[in-house]
Amino acid sequence: MLLLKTDKARQELAPGMRTLSLRERSLLLLAEGKPLAELQAMYSGGGAEIVKHLLSQGYLSLSAPALQDTLLTPPAHTQPSAQRPEAVTPPEPSDHLRSLAGARMYLFDICERLFARRDPARAQHFHSALRAARDRDSMLHVGESLLEEVTQLAGAERAETIRERMKQLLPREQPQDMALAAA
Repeated sequence: MLLLKTDKARQELAPGMRTLSLRERSLLLLAEGKPLAELQAMYSGGGAEIVKHLLSQGYLSLSAPALQDTLLTPPAHTQPSAQRPEAVTPPEPSDHLRSLAGARMYLFDICERLFARRDPARAQHFHSALRAARDRDSMLHVGESLLEEVTQLAGAERAETIRERMKQLLPREQPQDMALAAA
């Protein structure tokens, strides 16, 4: 089953609207046309609860509403378990899900988790820089600056994981952009 954004979701994602948490908003950004199981598996299985909340609050709908109640229970593989591996590589989003907004929300979330309590000034600096990034190159530049800080704080392996996900969320480089960069 595929998830679809409702009008309520589109209003929430409009500039100036902030009633949902950062994780709820980031999941909502990625939800359009995604399979239910894929979103439930996000955040190490914690996405199941977020999806359930967004469905019950009317932000999301399933492509077949009659099955909604039966699908609100997450699949067995998303349940917490000692056998489940810690690091699961998320699937690469399709081209229509790649966006600056999705990448920005992901980096906002990283910034919140790593800096908001430890160093509010640094968190505010990155928030401002992310808001100002209006194209792929500027978003990459801000992302790399953020990743330098992540490397010092959480290690090179964590920074590389974030870098790969950020690149998956950013729009692909256009052929004309590559030709300009080569010139």
